[in-house]
Amino acid sequence: MKLFLFIVLGLIAVSSSANPYFSSDLVSYEYATVLDAEPVVKSVRVVTPVEECWQERVRGRGDDDGLGLIVGAFVGGALGHAVGHHKKNKQVGAVLGTILGATVGNAVSTEKHSRRRHYRMEEFCEIVEQSHFEERIIGYDVRYRYNNSTYNARMDNDPGDTIKVRIKMSPVS
Repeated sequence: MKLFLFIVLGLIAVSSSANPYFSSDLVSYEYATVLDAEPVVKSVRVVTPVEECWQERVRGRGDDDGLGLIVGAFVGGALGHAVGHHKKNKQVGAVLGTILGATVGNAVSTEKHSRRRHYRMEEFCEIVEQSHFEERIIGYDVRYRYNNSTYNARMDNDPGDTIKVRIKMSPVS
């Protein structure tokens, strides 16, 4: 029995809050005439990434084609082979002459090319931020008339000629 009474009281409470006639407040909707709608403007900074590129003259090494290394190895190997008296000495002399000749030939070639000043143009790029200011509408200050009274409101959008207003009536105690 207590459970039944609890359920009935709960249903009455729910039905009275859903129905405005059982409530002490009454809400209805009407339309008001818009007198004026002025845009509210705000200055906004807009940042855009932009790639900027430029050319620079840079010093580079001369083109080394490896010819000094090859010629030095060949000449050193031949001289080492010619200096040796026996077969084993000729082989060791050729190997040591090749290594020594390649090292000397490469050093001479590198020095020769490094003395020559060689420049080239190289492109460099970076991303920079460019900014500018834009005027943006952030809302509207609206003046409207309802029931011979004038009201003000700030709205997100331009309401047009009329706006819907909520009228809430409640008894004065």
